[in-house]
Amino acid sequence: MTVKIFDSADVQSFLSKVAGFDQAGGSERAKQILHRLLSDVYQLIDDYDVTPEEFWSAVSLMNQLGKETQFGLLAPGLGFDHYLDMRMDAADAEAGLTGGTPRTIEGPLYVAGAPVCEVEARLDDGSDTDSEVMWLTGQVRDTQGNPIPHAQVEVWHANAKGGYSFFDPSQSEYHLRRTILADAEGRYHARSIIPSGYGVPEGSPTDRVLAALGRHGQRPAHIHFFVSAPGHRHLTTQINLAGDEYTWDDFAFATREELVVDAKRIEDPSEAELRGLSGPFTEVVFDIELARTEDPEQQARHKRPRALEDG
Repeated sequence: MTVKIFDSADVQSFLSKVAGFDQAGGSERAKQILHRLLSDVYQLIDDYDVTPEEFWSAVSLMNQLGKETQFGLLAPGLGFDHYLDMRMDAADAEAGLTGGTPRTIEGPLYVAGAPVCEVEARLDDGSDTDSEVMWLTGQVRDTQGNPIPHAQVEVWHANAKGGYSFFDPSQSEYHLRRTILADAEGRYHARSIIPSGYGVPEGSPTDRVLAALGRHGQRPAHIHFFVSAPGHRHLTTQINLAGDEYTWDDFAFATREELVVDAKRIEDPSEAELRGLSGPFTEVVFDIELARTEDPEQQARHKRPRALEDG
């Protein structure tokens, strides 16, 4: 079909009506955004001669994404999370805000309410006896190198099969999730197990979208962090463990060079004993820098729907 009708007066008038411009109620911002979104989609249908079969197949796929609650999984795969980070990075650069550990995407698998521990925490419940122990440690400092006393470090990661507690019913409550209050020198320590990367469920709606793009849905082994302290900018970030085959090919586009961390295997029995361990373990060191701010909004994580979190 060669006919194009998007620019016609009838279609433009119809778009305004669909967006509610002729109605007094509702949100003006919502109307403007939906008008722009619908305009782009209508024009896309025109430009690419989208057939009714193609359109309704897309609607069916979106219904499946919603039914299986996978929009949050697909969003980073389509780059939305990383694009929002790119915008925030650009805003920081424009405002002359520099320094601090880089941000990267939160992802959809945070769960509020993890147990709070002083200085040291054990994240795993001991049920996985086949995985090697990971000793995660670091120090929270400001951009001048000064320790930030009692900074709050929230940590969460997948198990050895790539599953996250709460979303994976086989795991115990808050497994591999803790909030650690650092000591007076900003140091924190956590015992856990080495996480695995994961892939989107095979044959799932998200997998089908990625397959249509010729892309995979794999993530490298990584560990998530929320880090905060009064008078400092809240940090949402995650580290990738070096050496994973997907470190530089993450379907969620979360990898940043500064956030790729070596995992060092330690076999010295005396080092293990110091940590209360009986055998070899892997040490991961992640030191964190927070930039100062007096803006209360920047001291708190941004608002978005999260599991078990009000508002």
